[in-house]
Amino acid sequence: MLGEPIEYKSTNYPVSINSNVLETKTHNGITCVWSGKFINYQINFSWKFDWNELKSQGVDEITGHITVYSVNNWSTAKKIDVKITEDNQIITQQIGANYTPDTLIIDNDNSNTCYYQYSLVPHYAPVTEKRDYDKMFQPSDKNDTILIVDGKKLHVSKAFLSYHSEYFSALFSSNFKEGQMDEIPIGDVSYEDFALLLSSFYPNPVFPNDKNVEKLLEMASRFMVSSVINIIEYHLLNVSRINSEKMLWMADEYVMPKLLEKCIRGLNTVEKAKKLDQSPEYKKLSDSAKAKALDRVMKLI
Repeated sequence: MLGEPIEYKSTNYPVSINSNVLETKTHNGITCVWSGKFINYQINFSWKFDWNELKSQGVDEITGHITVYSVNNWSTAKKIDVKITEDNQIITQQIGANYTPDTLIIDNDNSNTCYYQYSLVPHYAPVTEKRDYDKMFQPSDKNDTILIVDGKKLHVSKAFLSYHSEYFSALFSSNFKEGQMDEIPIGDVSYEDFALLLSSFYPNPVFPNDKNVEKLLEMASRFMVSSVINIIEYHLLNVSRINSEKMLWMADEYVMPKLLEKCIRGLNTVEKAKKLDQSPEYKKLSDSAKAKALDRVMKLI
C-alpha cells in the first residue's frame, strides 16, 4: 500500500572545497543528512536517510526522487531517482559545472550555492492476516495424536510431522515413551511460536516475512524442520530487505550455504567490510564465516 508523498525543500547552502555536512533535517518521519563538497570542478553530493520512525509504522520501502538545484546556474538541475530499502541508506550524486575549467570561477558565497527538494512515497508492508491456530489444529480424522503446548492442545498427524521433522520422527518412534502417549507435552516453547512453525509447512502455509524469519529459523533449527529453513533461505535470497550484516549472521548460524555465499560475495568494497566489522552480528559469526569474510576482503586490497 502506498502512502501520501512526503515532500521537502531545503534552504540555500553554499558548497565549497571546505564544506561537508550542509543540513540535517527531520520532516514527517524522515531525517535527511545532506552533504556536499566541491572537488575538481564538480560537487559530490550525498543524502543519508534515517526513516526508523516510518519503519515502526509499517513502512518497508521508500521510492521517489531528489532534485538538486544551483541558485545561480552554476550547474543544471539534476533529478535523481531513489529507492530506499535500508535505514541510514546513502544516496550519492556528482554534479558537474556548466562552465569549463578555464572559465570557472569559484565563489564560495554565491556561485556554488545550492538547494534540493525531494518527493518520497512510503510503501507500507501488507498486513498479514492472523491465522486462527485453534481452528487449524482442531480434531479431525486426519490427526492421530495431540501435542500439549502452553497448556493448549494441538491435534496433529504423526506421519505428516515425521515426514517434515527429524525431531518428531524420533519423538513418535517406539524408542521414546512419548511415541506411546495419547497426549505429548512440548516444553520450553510458547503456543504462538510453535503454531507459527507448524503453520509454515502445513497445508495452506504461512510464508515467511522479514518480521518472523528469525523466530522461524530458531524454531525450525530446534525442531529440525529443514524444509522451513530452505523456504526461509529462498525468502532471504530473493525477497528480504534485512540488512546484509544480519543476513550473513543468519546464514552462518542456521547453515544456509547459498545465502552465505551471496553475503560473502556482497562484501565488494572496503566500506562494506568496515560496516560488517563494526556491526554486533560480526562478533556472533563462526570462525569459519569470519575467515571467509576476511579472505574476501583481502582480495579487495
